[in-house]
Amino acid sequence: MSVALTAGYELSDPLGVPVFLSMLLGGLTGFLSCFLVAEKTPLRLARAILWMPLPFSAVLPLVLWLHPHRILSMCLIGLLAAVIFVLARFGPIWLTAGTMMFAASMFGMVAPIPLALWWRILILGIATTVAMLVAWLVLCYPMPREDLLRIQRAFLVEARRVTETASVALTPDANRARAVRRMRRTLRRLNITTLTIDGHLDQPAVAADPHTAELLHQYLFDAELALQGIGKAVQQLASRHVPTRLREAMVVSLVIARDTHLGRADALRPAADLIRQQAGAGQEGMSAEEAEVRALARRVGDLLDAFADALACWLNLGENSPTERARVPFRKTVVLVQNRPAGTALVAQRAGMVHGARGWRGAVPSLRTPLQTAIAIAIVCPITDAIDPGHFYWGVSGVMLSLFGVSTTPDRLRKLAHRLLGTVVGAVLGIGALHLIGPGHLYQTTAFIAVAMSLCVWGMQRQYAYFVVGLVAALTQLYGLSMPYSDMNWLLTKRLIDNGVGIVIATVCAAVIFPVSNRKIDREAKRGYLSALEQLIAQVAERWRDPEAPTRLRGAARGVDAALFQLRDALKPLVRMPLGVRGRRNENLLALFGTATQHAHALATAADIDLAAPLRARAEQITEVFTDSLHALQEQITTGRRSGGWTRVGPMIRETESLLLNAPTGREAERLGVALRELSALDEVLANLADTVGLSVTIAPQSAAADTTAAGHSDVASPTPRVAAQGHGRHRAGGAAGPSRPADRADAPERAAHALDPAHTADTVTVSGTLRCPLHPGGCEAWITVVTGQGKRWTQGRTVHGRYQITGLPPGAYTLIASSSQHAPYAQFLLVDRAGQQLGHDIALGPAR
Repeated sequence: MSVALTAGYELSDPLGVPVFLSMLLGGLTGFLSCFLVAEKTPLRLARAILWMPLPFSAVLPLVLWLHPHRILSMCLIGLLAAVIFVLARFGPIWLTAGTMMFAASMFGMVAPIPLALWWRILILGIATTVAMLVAWLVLCYPMPREDLLRIQRAFLVEARRVTETASVALTPDANRARAVRRMRRTLRRLNITTLTIDGHLDQPAVAADPHTAELLHQYLFDAELALQGIGKAVQQLASRHVPTRLREAMVVSLVIARDTHLGRADALRPAADLIRQQAGAGQEGMSAEEAEVRALARRVGDLLDAFADALACWLNLGENSPTERARVPFRKTVVLVQNRPAGTALVAQRAGMVHGARGWRGAVPSLRTPLQTAIAIAIVCPITDAIDPGHFYWGVSGVMLSLFGVSTTPDRLRKLAHRLLGTVVGAVLGIGALHLIGPGHLYQTTAFIAVAMSLCVWGMQRQYAYFVVGLVAALTQLYGLSMPYSDMNWLLTKRLIDNGVGIVIATVCAAVIFPVSNRKIDREAKRGYLSALEQLIAQVAERWRDPEAPTRLRGAARGVDAALFQLRDALKPLVRMPLGVRGRRNENLLALFGTATQHAHALATAADIDLAAPLRARAEQITEVFTDSLHALQEQITTGRRSGGWTRVGPMIRETESLLLNAPTGREAERLGVALRELSALDEVLANLADTVGLSVTIAPQSAAADTTAAGHSDVASPTPRVAAQGHGRHRAGGAAGPSRPADRADAPERAAHALDPAHTADTVTVSGTLRCPLHPGGCEAWITVVTGQGKRWTQGRTVHGRYQITGLPPGAYTLIASSSQHAPYAQFLLVDRAGQQLGHDIALGPAR
């Protein structure tokens, strides 16, 4: 921006062009280059920049020739505005051409210059772009590998923010509710940053080759998964009582993780060991609540260790060439729009497609936006010309702002509000700067314009209102070069009115001319999410069916992430009310989809293993039933037609888990168990969603293959390690991924009742025994609480005459906690290593108080 403005100013005298026009052209070219040029190699960068003045200069003579004919000029502006949307379909170079032609029409209206000066404007434009290119190559030479290192530093910033937020949330005097809200915002920002990084990995020369990009993608996915797990665990701990020593150990460890130079990821391991050591201390006499807290703390330690593994691999690959190749090359799953993950615009584009249509209906998707633009400008120009004949094109700007990059009515209205607010604030800043700098100080004015336009570029990535503030503040300085300061207030007021009229009329035209309804966009966003989830399940099925298949589980899970981002953008309300008239249905749906995404992430990392042949048929059956259910759910949500129901695969998964009890233990077997539990949890969440939208939910029948004992199938679950391109301990993040079953105290009775279901008891265990105490030979009265290995309370029961019985426990590791008013709480470890049996377990309590 600085070079473009300076070049315009310095070339004004040699070329005989007024300073106002030359600086306006330089500023316009530099400003548009910030949005239109995003190349990563010198040759492509030079081609994109030097192309800009050619379409501009080609159209400018026609604009200048038609300037005396006002009606024809308005028609030309409307035509060129529609051409932008037509050319944008053919790629970035044609989008640049259309934008520069429209900019020429606006430039000719702002600055009516003689047609004889056209060739001077051409020379000025070429000289300005050459100066910009030289400055770009000298000061900002494209260095893709260094860009990758900057991308990695951006992720480290977000990682530090997560650990800092976690440490603050665990301090004794922290506001719990505020800490949880801040953690959610931090994790959301981490996810957006990671999606953006993933979208950059396919750009030319960012990675050495597609295989290196795939490894970077995998390591980044595992690092984010570990951080997300830490954040979720801290959110649960923030609302519970944590023992003082354990809390201090966690805060100290998280502060160490925050302050450690994360380029040396091994420094995080002592912090993880400190948490695990303190979580394992003081096991005797702990309550059920404390057992859950300590299990969550151990999980934080494990995830911090997993984060260190993935981060070390990721950073090392950014600095050095890879020593291994990924199984498959990288393929793009995240689409970026203006350096951010694509939101509603991509969904609206899919929703507006007319599949299978012939004749003029088949051309509707291509003609929708150009036609809306042309009609809106035809309506706006007479209105704004009546308001301010000299600046009617401000209404045209409002039309373009409303239709370019915006796809829904709420987004357009939101943009109008940002436009109004930004114009007011920018006008105050700009007029204040005019009076402060004063007339005749061109270098100070140029510096202020450069700063204001830099605010535009920065604000475009964050809030549109920031963009408008910088734009209006900069334009105010240009207006000050050609008109009295006293007329500035009314001029900016008319500009605001014209912009608002353009946005409102464009919004109305988009709503009545070949409209794409908001409801259709919402349905398409939900369909896109379920389709991405189905793609992940298909990848899991292919990975388990054929060990040599070119699958990308983490890539499919990242696609689920991108689909969730689009869904949130589509369902975002125009105004968030404390109590909506229509309730919080969208918020509840988003919560379900968010939970499903968490389980999808954990499934993607844990399922990347080889299955022995006897298990492949079972896995294929489970994934096939799951896929059919997803089809039915997708049909119900998107069209309202019921083509089936949701069939629960939980019993089939538990039946498969029962065959793994006597299988050889190891890291791969553990990851298989995690994958099955995460698939079961995903089934549970989506079954709740299916029930919410009115779909019938049934239970899949168990197969007859379960009658064979696990001992006879000790080779069934012998997953063969497949660590090629997955090395360096990366799987720790997947193995430690989130709780496999959403369970808490509120749903314990429901789960206890579910355990009595005949379809469920076939692969679970009934644990019974006595509570013994020297002072109560007739039996102790106490409560028995069962806590899972993930720190969740499974169920709770009361003893009768010293005896207890717990039904419906699937295989796994548990902690039994006996507590009563006469005895200190007492905890014992219980391992359920096989299903379909009775298990005896007696508990001896300590002395009475």
